[in-house]
Amino acid sequence: MSGSVMKTPHLSLILLSIVSGFAVPGHVHAQEAPQAAAAPQPNFGDQSSQTLTTKAWEALTSKNYAFVDAYTARCIELYSAQAKEMQGSLPGRAPADTASSYWALNDVGTCLYIRGQAFEAQGKTKEAIEAYRRLVSEFSYAQTWDTKGWFWPPADAAKQRIQVLEFETL
Repeated sequence: MSGSVMKTPHLSLILLSIVSGFAVPGHVHAQEAPQAAAAPQPNFGDQSSQTLTTKAWEALTSKNYAFVDAYTARCIELYSAQAKEMQGSLPGRAPADTASSYWALNDVGTCLYIRGQAFEAQGKTKEAIEAYRRLVSEFSYAQTWDTKGWFWPPADAAKQRIQVLEFETL
């Protein structure tokens, strides 16, 4: 009989705590359940084309393809109009001594190349080819600064990647 007396107060305490919202030691209410941490969000910094392009390269290096997409998309969205104007003002690629003055063209072109590389790394061949084709058709005079001290044309590299990827899909 004493066993049944012990169960009743304990059950009553649990029911009371559920109804009234009081905590019972050792029991967690639904609203107290731990929540999953929010996924990290990209930090766009000052949103300059240089910052976005640098962050895109870093994200590509660390294989953070969601951030690659975010940084490159933002750069292309913010600066493609200026990049097209710069492309239209040139008869060909700018000489090395003035290439950096075409910053929007260079950074948008570089971001399209980075997008293509990220899509390739994820096995998204169609999307990679689309990014490379846009680079070649709209921003062919873009130049990418190499940290070793020179500019290189990402459109030329994109043309080669298009050939390789199209051949592989045959």
